[in-house]
Amino acid sequence: MTPATGPSQAGPVANPVELPLGAPPRVLNLGVGVHGVTLDRDVFRLPGLWQLHVYGYAADLAVDTTAYAIRPGRVSVIPPGKRVEYRYRGRSEHLYAHFELTGDDEPAHVPLIQDMGAEAPVLTDLLNRAVAATAHSPARVTAEVWAALWRVVDLGRRGTAGRPHACVEAAVAHIESRLHEPLTVPEVARAAGVSHNHLIRLFHAHLDSTVVAYIRARRMARARHLLRESTLSLSAIAAAVGMTDLQVFNKACRRELGASPRAVRAGHPDSVQTRPVPS
Repeated sequence: MTPATGPSQAGPVANPVELPLGAPPRVLNLGVGVHGVTLDRDVFRLPGLWQLHVYGYAADLAVDTTAYAIRPGRVSVIPPGKRVEYRYRGRSEHLYAHFELTGDDEPAHVPLIQDMGAEAPVLTDLLNRAVAATAHSPARVTAEVWAALWRVVDLGRRGTAGRPHACVEAAVAHIESRLHEPLTVPEVARAAGVSHNHLIRLFHAHLDSTVVAYIRARRMARARHLLRESTLSLSAIAAAVGMTDLQVFNKACRRELGASPRAVRAGHPDSVQTRPVPS
């Protein structure tokens, strides 16, 4: 392999890639790539296309001047225009997708190559489903590849943000799935695997919010949506956001949304959107 100035890398801090996923990818080609049969080396560029690869073999990869180790259970995302060199060790098969990204939102930063860990079966299944849909459903192909890319982003976030970010994600997942139930900070902390006080510090650092304020904002956002977009009864909506007492629900709506539940439902001009909670 040509000399590489950087060390052989596969960890989450290796040369992060900026991946804008605010819009679905335009998938130009995907399938199972078979290499290393007649040649043990490929060198190429895709000037306008991203590359996603899920590996099941060992090989060496160089992207521009940096070397990476390919191993079974790793995934790579390579931006357009990069010089790519593969060195194979015999027959090598991988799932791949070549695609364009048109999103102009703030990009997620992910490692160019990383271990999939427990996500390997999920990512493999998503790409296999995309391959199977190629002939009959371009929309399904887009959906599956987009979902796979978001999984890759989640892998990178866990790797680069470390344990605290994972704890916040666990806490948020617990809250979002239980907005209809009584929730306490100690209970959420236990679900996230951290102490009460540490969870409070993490929410301040990552969401600029207290745990209680986050729960309240999410409940009121759901209440406002159901009031405006559904014909559910007020008692059913109150129960859906963890408030079985209609008086308590009424007070919460007046305090957080600026109007009574009936006024919010009617589109009262004084009702307000709840403050967005950072994600």
